[in-house]
Amino acid sequence: MAVHTSQSVAKAAGDDVARGRSRGTGNPPPPSRIRRALSTHWYAWTMVAPVIVVIGVIIGYPLVRGIYLSMTDANERNVERSIGVNHMPATYEFVGLDNYTDALTGDQFLGTLGWTLVWTVSCVAITFCLGMALANILNRRIAGRSAYRMALILPWAIPGFVSVFAWRFLYNEDRGLLNKILSGGGIDAIPWLNDPTWAKFSVIAVNVWLGVPFMMVALLGGLQSIPSEHYEAAEMDGATAWQRFRHITLPGLRPVSTTVILLSTIWTFNMFPVIFLLTRGGPGEATQILVTQAYKFSFEISPRDFAQSSTWGVLILVLLLIFAAVYRRVLRTQGDDW
Repeated sequence: MAVHTSQSVAKAAGDDVARGRSRGTGNPPPPSRIRRALSTHWYAWTMVAPVIVVIGVIIGYPLVRGIYLSMTDANERNVERSIGVNHMPATYEFVGLDNYTDALTGDQFLGTLGWTLVWTVSCVAITFCLGMALANILNRRIAGRSAYRMALILPWAIPGFVSVFAWRFLYNEDRGLLNKILSGGGIDAIPWLNDPTWAKFSVIAVNVWLGVPFMMVALLGGLQSIPSEHYEAAEMDGATAWQRFRHITLPGLRPVSTTVILLSTIWTFNMFPVIFLLTRGGPGEATQILVTQAYKFSFEISPRDFAQSSTWGVLILVLLLIFAAVYRRVLRTQGDDW
């Protein structure tokens, strides 16, 4: 009996040990989410790996290098360089966050940021409104609709620098077509690019002209995805045109409009060609935006200030990341899964 009892106790103890191992004390832990994804989708990861590596090299290295230079006092005189057969090593020093402090507490960055925000909001708002109006018009059955679509898409097909140079010729104060038309009507010539206020209106007009085709095409595609039955039912219920637009068109375009507004904001915030080729930031610094000022630090002033240029570039990236995060959070609070 004693032997039988001891065997039962030993068996029970063994069962307890086995149950403990099954609960995770003896078996290996389950694979992590990343490991499961790699094992399940290894072929997809293999296909995208070269693209990730190339993007990492093209974008990652300049980004890291820019962040590092923004924490130094690097300029044209103290970076590593070669003059003939003479090689001069780098002598710039690490200064920490001093460049960021100087930029954020100085008048130049804040003043340029203010105009950049006005430029971005104005261009995006006007472009969206015009694109929405044209998309609604071209979504109707009108004669010559295809020809109108092609004509409105044409500015998008022309290279940006060609369009800007054409507008620069139109804005010419002495020989430009716009002032020729005004003088024919007895109106004095307008200094489109030589007066700070008129220059701001001029660059906004050119950027809107370049951005409307993209906005129109995107919103037109969104309009065509809204079922026509919704409009027919609303019209039978006696809804006015404004009510149909407010309660059917706008909600139906929300997935498209949220995306194009975000893209348009980022593009406009960094719209270098229009400002640089049309006014070069002038007259004075009236139309200078953040990205053109960062370029000026690095390529135009003497000595070229690589540290300051990198600092402004990093600040531009941070501002856009903050905007994208806030924008996404606002959309999520409104029930949009974006």
